[in-house]
Amino acid sequence: MVFAIQQEDSGRIVFPVSPESYTISVSSRNTVANVFQVGDVNLKGKTGLREVSLNSFFPAKDYNFAKMVGDPLSLVTQIEGWRNSDNPCRVVIGRVLNMECTIESFLWGEQDGTGDIYFTLTLKEYKRIKTKKANITVETDPPKKRETKKPKKNSGKTYTVKSGDCLWNIAKKFYGNGSQYNKIYEANKDKIKNPNLIYVGQVLTIP
Repeated sequence: MVFAIQQEDSGRIVFPVSPESYTISVSSRNTVANVFQVGDVNLKGKTGLREVSLNSFFPAKDYNFAKMVGDPLSLVTQIEGWRNSDNPCRVVIGRVLNMECTIESFLWGEQDGTGDIYFTLTLKEYKRIKTKKANITVETDPPKKRETKKPKKNSGKTYTVKSGDCLWNIAKKFYGNGSQYNKIYEANKDKIKNPNLIYVGQVLTIP
């Protein structure tokens, strides 16, 4: 069985010594919720990312079970470069697994003074996010200016409040309809705090 790791345009490393064992783990993102009068229930979630862990070594010389494929330290340097890269890698385990991944951890070192580099490699599945292109329409014509209405000018009429006056009576006098007293109130808010209270001698603007 072939065990290999590669990065696009950056080479490929086929492990000269097949790992004695490897593990592929995956979990579901289920959620446990507590429902009143029912208790805990398990809500089915999406599948999580696959993780791969394997152990092997890079030989510093030829063995009867494996041939040296390069300087072990140079292979370590290459894997470290991939780990620090912004681009994902791809791990291949025979016909069992072929997936894009990131290098989550890389533990390596010598054990017996032979120059062989033993390592533990932990990889996690990498998923590419597909985004839809948005159709954006750009207007080339300058926006039309909105016409601004000029504020209505007051009629220029004024009225001096007399004894017994109220806004209703004044509106009835000028407009023929006492229910339009609010027009006078709105035009004289700086003088009238309460439309039910006006005082003798106040000069009101009649709009």
